[in-house]
Amino acid sequence: QVQLVESGGGLVQAGDSLRLSCAVSGRTSSPYDLAWFRQAPGKGRLFVAGINRSDGSTVYADSVKGRFTISRDNANNTVALQMNTLKPEDTAVYYCAARSGIYSYEYWGQGTQVTVSL
Repeated sequence: QVQLVESGGGLVQAGDSLRLSCAVSGRTSSPYDLAWFRQAPGKGRLFVAGINRSDGSTVYADSVKGRFTISRDNANNTVALQMNTLKPEDTAVYYCAARSGIYSYEYWGQGTQVTVSL
């Protein structure tokens, strides 16, 4: 089992930056792909960014490319999401996720709220 705990959400203005962090605990000896998802009010949960367990390669949703950066610290079992030039449409609950396989993410955090005002 793996536990994920997000932190760093809050209320910011458009154009500001925010850094989310996710602490991974439990069975951390096994390698996992890690990712961030988000869910805006009344909408489904969407992929934001992911980072590979082996080579650290990253992938981003088109909506955040060039503004968000995902990174991981394997020594400290954390994954971060640096969010720059935030927009009101980035407002959502952000979730950290992990997967041991190659398809769906089976471990999820409880989410952290990010609100971007004009």
